[in-house]
Amino acid sequence: MVAIMENISALKKLAQLGGIDGIVPLSSPEFAQYISSSPQTASRRLQALELAGHITRKIEPSGQKVMITKRGRQVLEAEYLEYRRIFTRTSTHIELTGKVITGLGEGQYYTTLKGYHDQFVRLLEFEPYPGTLNIKLEGESIGCRTILNVKDGIIIEGFNSKNRTFGGGRCYPVKLGNGTKGAIMIPDRTHYPEDIIEIISPDNLREHLKLKDGSEITVIVQ
Repeated sequence: MVAIMENISALKKLAQLGGIDGIVPLSSPEFAQYISSSPQTASRRLQALELAGHITRKIEPSGQKVMITKRGRQVLEAEYLEYRRIFTRTSTHIELTGKVITGLGEGQYYTTLKGYHDQFVRLLEFEPYPGTLNIKLEGESIGCRTILNVKDGIIIEGFNSKNRTFGGGRCYPVKLGNGTKGAIMIPDRTHYPEDIIEIISPDNLREHLKLKDGSEITVIVQ
């Protein structure tokens, strides 16, 4: 956790240097002065940020050029939203807004697979409808979604079945329109980018909330 916070602090400094809007020419010794560390530590911070996909680096004979990526910007947006919630005394709930899209069709399979289904019933305390609602997030919600990467969730354990390994994941209880309950399911391994979330629920959400592709919806993470 300490390393994560130090990496975020380094990312903030890169943003202050202009890395969120463009390319920053920067050497490790220079960056070390900005983050009050040794050049070796500064170099490790840049390597860690690059490995996490938060920055891109181009090494040239004259030095390196650094730029914050879309994923890095989302991490900073999540930090901003966390501080805003602290100082404005607003609700501690996370609100995610986006539009309904058609998924890959895997939701029905996984919600009915016994190894997952039984955990959903036991841990979420509802019988999941065989399928998921897929939402493509928009605006600040994309950055806000990254808060879930460090927020404690309900652990769904992986398991083996018929000589196949199924990965685990995390669930976050949510409320949708009319107080409808459900949960965001984030697999440890997923085909979806971070701006798309999958919702499981005891209801067929498309029918229950009269949704179709393109419908806007807000999900409140409890």
